[in-house]
Amino acid sequence: MQPARRITLTDDVYAAVRALIMDHDVQPGARINIDALARRLAVSPTPVREALARLESDGLVSKKPLVGYTATPLLTRAEFEELVEMRLILEPAAAARVAAAGLDGAELAGLRAEADLPGPEGAAAVAAFTAQDARFHHTLAGLSGNRMLHDAVVRLRAHLHLFRLHFPAAHYGVSAREHHRIVDAVAAGDPAAASAAMRDHLTAARDRHLPFFESR
Repeated sequence: MQPARRITLTDDVYAAVRALIMDHDVQPGARINIDALARRLAVSPTPVREALARLESDGLVSKKPLVGYTATPLLTRAEFEELVEMRLILEPAAAARVAAAGLDGAELAGLRAEADLPGPEGAAAVAAFTAQDARFHHTLAGLSGNRMLHDAVVRLRAHLHLFRLHFPAAHYGVSAREHHRIVDAVAAGDPAAASAAMRDHLTAARDRHLPFFESR
């Protein structure tokens, strides 16, 4: 077994590097210098390498022979459509499972709190909005009781960080209302309505992102 301090350090470095990628401090498609990153985080190169290996499995970085690690580039239109297709398979099923199983009062209150989203207040608000949106989807998937389903949703959802520089203003206000419709269906114990509300939300979010591809 690894010492607890080593495990904590590895997890901390993973979270730090992931945040740099998600916040575009490391630009999409940019080469990642392990030694420079280790100096920036004030750690040895070993936990950085371990973090990058985990991020490769998340799909946020890629490793090429003689090149090393690079941050995942922006999604193409075809890749985005594939991502949405996978989310439409997984997340309505997760919402239906949660509605069928039922939530206690604390769980439902927690999910409803995660459904709220911050309003537009500059670039920092975009990061806050996307982080809160991710927490809602991750929490709902976690409440499904299926760990593999939750992990798959988390990995797929991470790819949407690539849109942070091209965030649709149309998300503000609308996404929170769509989230609450999903929570209302879950609270009513209606699996079909919860699945449909999630599907409608993901489809509408897809449509809000499409102008980005038309402008590229």
